Amino acid sequence: FSAEQEAQALRKAMKGFGTDEDAIIEILTKLNISQRQQVLITYKSTIGRDLIDDLKSELSGNFERVIIGMMTPTILYDVHELRRAMKGAGTDEGCLIEILASRTNDEIRRINENYKVQYGCTLEEDIVSDTSSMFRRVLVSLATGNRDEGAYVDEGLAQQDAQCLYEAGEQKWGTDEVQFMAILCTRNRHHLLRVFDVYRGIADKDITDSIKSEMSGDLEDALLAVVKCMRNKPAYFAERLYKSMKGLGTDDNTLIRVMVSRSEVDMLDIRREFLAMYGKSLHSFIKGDCSGDYRKVLLRLCGG
Repeated sequence: FSAEQEAQALRKAMKGFGTDEDAIIEILTKLNISQRQQVLITYKSTIGRDLIDDLKSELSGNFERVIIGMMTPTILYDVHELRRAMKGAGTDEGCLIEILASRTNDEIRRINENYKVQYGCTLEEDIVSDTSSMFRRVLVSLATGNRDEGAYVDEGLAQQDAQCLYEAGEQKWGTDEVQFMAILCTRNRHHLLRVFDVYRGIADKDITDSIKSEMSGDLEDALLAVVKCMRNKPAYFAERLYKSMKGLGTDDNTLIRVMVSRSEVDMLDIRREFLAMYGKSLHSFIKGDCSGDYRKVLLRLCGG
């Protein structure tokens, strides 16, 4: 890998009449995120221009958004997406839920630090001003990045938590959402998986079915996302991708964000889950749903 070589090749692809999109896709998809950052710096020092500015002026639409996303450091990309989800027209609740429910404590902490630096206010302040009621409280809880990340399962506490969830939902007239939040947003993954098992025994139904029948709207979506991420994160993202493409029209925001943010994390696992869940490959789904350079770059991120 030579950052200088790649920088020159990118400049060549954009210089003069017309843009060589294929070359840009080829160069950027074969590099990993840290190599792309090196190219960004080298481009400026050897060519004296800003690579992001050049890309923005040459590309457009969803294709441009994927490429710029790929050029953005991972944590910063999350930060930009969270901000877009709140500061655009309306609120993209799905984006807030997806990022906050799926990132590790360490990632959430770094997101918080960078958010403050970028926008001069805290992530929590924006969440509070942009969302309301119980949904807001769940997001604020997730945004503290304070989940127990140990592996210890306290059997007695697991029984107690499961009973507590049952009494807060199925067994009660009305639902005590605070109990759901307190348990689902703070306990460690291994502990929660045990709680879900015990819960099924007590309630005779899965925790996800209880959440669906007891809650609605964004709160329901948020708590379901937490449960799904605890059980199987790649399957959660596979479902996000499937829903972004199935039916009429494409939810490009979600499609782009998941493909860019997971491409170097767990894309192989996501592909495997996608195939198992929907009987079609992610590759074929993208192929049938997108077109042009946008499709080309997503297929390269997907691989296989």
